[in-house]
Parts: sequence; structure tokens; C-alpha cells
Amino acid sequence: MSGKPAAGQGAQPIALVLVAAVGENGVIGQGNALPWRLKSDMQHFRALTVDKPVVMGRKTFQSIGKPLTQRTNIVVSRDPNFAPPGVLVATDLTAALALARDDARRRGANEIVVIGGSGIFADTLPDADRLEITHVHASPPGEVYFPAIDANIWRETAREERRQGPEDSAAFAVVTYQRRANAAA
Repeated sequence: MSGKPAAGQGAQPIALVLVAAVGENGVIGQGNALPWRLKSDMQHFRALTVDKPVVMGRKTFQSIGKPLTQRTNIVVSRDPNFAPPGVLVATDLTAALALARDDARRRGANEIVVIGGSGIFADTLPDADRLEITHVHASPPGEVYFPAIDANIWRETAREERRQGPEDSAAFAVVTYQRRANAAA
């Protein structure tokens, strides 16, 4: 499932990057929506994802409500009738990542970005190269969670604390995690 080329292909590796906003309690969603408003973080999210393929589940796509501009939107759905305009639909994650790899190569992008939901994150975390996590300083109620970030596998390489802006419901920290050398998920 990795975004990396198979051995012997010789192509530049394409990193698999997970991007999420996560509450202190691990919550990432409630009622098919984000449980907070972080307008200050949207610019960061856009910078991480623009001009790259983004992979998401159907519920995540529906919560966004439309394709993200300047990105190839790849949605995983088992529903054969799900075909919104402006997105590529894959019936499983393996097919979605293959589409994303092909798109990244065409674009000259060196990353595939996974943006949710919970099941997609859980399935791609073992193959991810990097995590870009917005740690929201709040513990909202919710039923959708991000998988635990194991410190034996992931090391924090950058952190920037951000104050709550006028259009934010909480303060947050933007954190980058890199997979530790020789760490197996």
C-alpha cells in the first residue's frame, strides 16, 4: 500500500504523508464534521497539500463538500454509484494509492497526502513516511479518532505553537513527525 515505488523501479520515491488535526483526546471528527474551527490552520493545510494528490475516504470527502482545488482528489468508496464530479474514485485503498502514485509522477510531486478519515489513517499509518499533525489544544466530543502516534516509531522533528486566532476555536501546535530509522509499525 505504500506510496513508495517497488524495488527496482528506479523512480524517485514518493513519500506518503498523513495530515490531520487531532484533539488532545485523539478526536478528529464528530457527526461527519470537524469538531472545531481553525481558520489559522487552513493556510498550513493548503500549503501541505496543494499541487499533490490527496487521498481520502468518502465520508471525509462528503464532509468537505467539494473537491479541493489545485489537488487531485482521490476518494476511496465501495459504492459503485459514487461518482462526484472533479474527483477520482477508487474502490479500495490499494487502487487509490496507485492512482495517487501515478498522479504524483505526472505532476512531478514527491508526496502523496492522506487526509482522512480514521480508517484510511489507520490503514496507511504503517507505510507512512511523515506525519503532519495539528495538535488542537482542546478535547471535544467525537466518535472519530486518529490512531495513536507511537514514540518508538515516530520522532518529533518540528513544532510550532500557534495562539488562538480570532476565527479559531482553540490554540494549537503544528508538529512534524518523521519515521524513526529501522522502525517497523
